[in-house]
Order: sequence, then C-alpha cells, then structure tokens
Amino acid sequence: MYNLVLLAARPPEWTHEQFIDWWRGDHAELTYRLPGLRAWRHTEIDQALEKRSEGWDGISVLSFDSPEDLKKALASQEWAEAVAQVGDMKGRRIAVMGHEAEMFTG
Repeated sequence: MYNLVLLAARPPEWTHEQFIDWWRGDHAELTYRLPGLRAWRHTEIDQALEKRSEGWDGISVLSFDSPEDLKKALASQEWAEAVAQVGDMKGRRIAVMGHEAEMFTG
C-alpha cells in the first residue's frame, strides 16, 4: 500500500467534537469518492503522550495501491471538491506520503 497520512488540528473557533463530526461526516462523504482509494483509517486523538505532541485532533491514513494511484486521486475532481470544502478553515495539518510496511499483527 501507498499511504497519504494527514495529521490535522481544528480551526480555533471549532470544538474538537465539531471537527471530528465534520471530518467523519460531511468531509468523509467527499473522501469516500476518491478514485483508487483502497482503505481509509481515521483516528480521533483524545490525548497526547507528551507536551510536545499536544494540539492535534485526528489522523487520517488514506491507502492506495501505488504512488501513481495516489497521484491520480490528487489530480481528480473529487480531491478538488474535498479541498474546496476545507476552504480557508484555518486549521493546521501535516500531510505526508509513503509506502506502508506491516511490522506486526497480533
């Protein structure tokens, strides 16, 4: 799998609950439509392990078969619609991409 990993923080005027509801609701409806999307995992962050990790609300891992499939999704109308919905929301995010390696399953 090739993943797009997004770490996001809500806009300052939103509550954590509002942001998670939007992310898993209205925004999810657009995300599900991304061409080539194989899996999507979302984690609601409810606490930080240490002080330097505070201030984040959630993580999304969007999985594709290959870097090329992710590039197609990022060039799609569906991605453009998801980005437009975010608009000038004023939240923060970190977005990174890479190959997944399964390290352990229990």
